[in-house]
Amino acid sequence: MTTESTPDYLLKFNPIALSHFIVIHGMALFAFFPFAFSWSAVALMFFMYWLTASIGICLGYHRYLTHRGFTLPKWLAYFVVFCGTLACQNGPIKWVGQHRIHHAGSDTIEDPHSAEKGFWWSHVTWMLFNHSKFDDKKILSDYTKDFSNDKFYKFLDKYFILIQVVLGLIFLQIGGFPWVVWGIFVRLVIAYHSTWLVNSAAHTFGYVTFPLKDDLSTNCWWVGLLAWGEGWHNNHHAFPKSARHGLRPWEIDMTWWALCFLEKLGLAKDIKVAKLLPNPAHEKNESSEPAFIGKIVTQAA
Repeated sequence: MTTESTPDYLLKFNPIALSHFIVIHGMALFAFFPFAFSWSAVALMFFMYWLTASIGICLGYHRYLTHRGFTLPKWLAYFVVFCGTLACQNGPIKWVGQHRIHHAGSDTIEDPHSAEKGFWWSHVTWMLFNHSKFDDKKILSDYTKDFSNDKFYKFLDKYFILIQVVLGLIFLQIGGFPWVVWGIFVRLVIAYHSTWLVNSAAHTFGYVTFPLKDDLSTNCWWVGLLAWGEGWHNNHHAFPKSARHGLRPWEIDMTWWALCFLEKLGLAKDIKVAKLLPNPAHEKNESSEPAFIGKIVTQAA
């Protein structure tokens, strides 16, 4: 079908995507039953949520692979991107390709999850359709030329669902059904929605430090906490290459803390950071000017 808001593109409903989300959310409901509960399973969920969402998606897929905000040794890059694959939000080629498309046309018809089409569209509905451009393998490959020919990344992109199934079988062997419920399904539901809130809530609620043309991105404090620092989204859209998203002292960015730890170990290098600077034009009471400007610098080791 076509819509007025996307006149040049074809949208086709994807029942497999809908079934996937229904199964994941439905299985997570077993967490409310006593036979599916154990404290070790809850602890596993929190650990895996941090490992796959913060280290995997935020640091690996997003700040490293998408925006190249720093460099890593190849073995460590493979590891953090593999952790992102465990978040089951598509393989790295499709995830990065769609996110680069998002930045190229944020909140326009060229955005896969434009917030102009409403909160729920940008949160989840956009994933229930195959899009003639945003799901096209050739286009996604063009947007990811810097790594899409890498055999390891191609493997992750092709088998990310199977990898999740294998992880579930490992959890079943170690901790039984509670580990599967909490370590796979509850964890995926939480990680899904915290990531999706960056696309929806962080384009709807919060404050804007850097006004951007056609771009509705905001800095939303509670998304910042839930999504490991990704909720400082207006900062990120203003400076996509900055590996640090929380630019003010109160803008808590837990993924940045992990990156600083890697830097201390000598593993993360060439870290690009946006520095907030007062805007001289604003200080002269020119009210149309933002209070801050910024620039990207490479952080010294």
